[in-house]
Amino acid sequence: MQRILVVDDETSLRTALFRALDGKGYQVITASNVKEALLLGQTGKKLDLALIDLRLPDGDGIDLMTQLKSYHPHCQVLILTGFGTIELAIKATQKGAAHFVTKPFNLEEILHLVDTLLMQSQLKKENEVLKKALYQKYHFENIIGKSPAITRVLELIERVSSSSSTVLITGESGTGKELVAKAIHFNSPQANNPFVPINCGAIPAELMESELFGHVKGAFTGATQNRIGRFEMADNGTIFLDEIAEMPLSLQVKLLRVLQERKFEPVGSTKTVTCDVRVIAATNKNLEKEVKEGRFREDLYYRLNVIPIEIPSLRERKSDIPLLLHHFIQHFNKTKGQSIKGISQEALKYLMDYSWPGNIRELENLVERLAILKGVGIIDVNDLPSKYKGEQHTSITASDDIFPEEGLDFNSAVDAFENKLILKALEKTGWNRNQAAILLRLNRTTLVEKIKKKGLKPPPDLIPHHRHRSAHT
Repeated sequence: MQRILVVDDETSLRTALFRALDGKGYQVITASNVKEALLLGQTGKKLDLALIDLRLPDGDGIDLMTQLKSYHPHCQVLILTGFGTIELAIKATQKGAAHFVTKPFNLEEILHLVDTLLMQSQLKKENEVLKKALYQKYHFENIIGKSPAITRVLELIERVSSSSSTVLITGESGTGKELVAKAIHFNSPQANNPFVPINCGAIPAELMESELFGHVKGAFTGATQNRIGRFEMADNGTIFLDEIAEMPLSLQVKLLRVLQERKFEPVGSTKTVTCDVRVIAATNKNLEKEVKEGRFREDLYYRLNVIPIEIPSLRERKSDIPLLLHHFIQHFNKTKGQSIKGISQEALKYLMDYSWPGNIRELENLVERLAILKGVGIIDVNDLPSKYKGEQHTSITASDDIFPEEGLDFNSAVDAFENKLILKALEKTGWNRNQAAILLRLNRTTLVEKIKKKGLKPPPDLIPHHRHRSAHT
């Protein structure tokens, strides 16, 4: 219940305000002078709002307001007076009053004003709580791990957070690049300003410019009203450009201009918008290779790569796995209402030996699955899915002669091997994507995206059959 103090030497006015505010569900206390008000204000109970008469028998209402606000910094104050002047109103607001009301006043207007001020005060408190929660969630100390690999990342985060320089975060999928970006923002001087993420790989190319820079009404079909873009939303804060390598070349030119000049034009507009935004970009691709192959602008790469942060894969920081397991078990016990006590040494050994292609995201998903299925007790080897126990997986043995004398391109070899696996699964299932995805233990959408990206097609004799089947798969 919100608590209100009424201070006025007129008994009839105090009583009227008490009854009206009490009737609206507020907790109301009253005082007739400065001495009584200060005694009530020092009880230790919170004070949300005070209505104070300017002239009191033993002192000044503005001086009383100052003393009360020293005990209750978030308390809103309405100064009431029968001697209203512009000079007094200015003095009251400068000292911290929310409003200056001249007597006689309309009681309904006062009640409406009180409701509004308390609502604003409540929203402000909730916003502060949310910001504090965000800070705690993304504070760099909450990036779990103490291995040398992750310690170096934490040290970099601490050093770069205080600057406004552009940061490029690289690392495999699932390593926590967005978590690092948020840690940088929420430990920076801009922590109370917006953090605006955008996944450049998840938005169609034709909509990307509007998403980034906004558009004006009528700029294109469907643009029925003006819309601000992500850069304008992030003004005075941080924009996080995830999967930056997927940005079309045509937009890379415009992004380069924003980085250089801090200016852009919304789609369909001739008006230039200026923004003060810190840019953090992330990618799981080798941008230097993308530049060499003409898919990414070299000048943009150097603009983004001011401060590079490379996030290690989980297999490069395996000593952190026990800490991460403990963290995720505690998290899912709390959020899922489970009672997992820990993990056996034998099960932990299997997880330490596993290669973790999906990195921390895969580990988190595994723990969530185990927490739900197991519910209580100790996670043991029998609880682990077969692939985490080294079963049913494809491997290359030491006897395989895979290296030519001149060596090989690792990424190309991995890509070719992935193509071979996908084609084998598709051939075995007659190009049934559902069955192939099950064989490969992939999500169907992931497999379809890979087939499309790699340009894999069925043999001619299967095309009619494939089309017929695709209507059902």
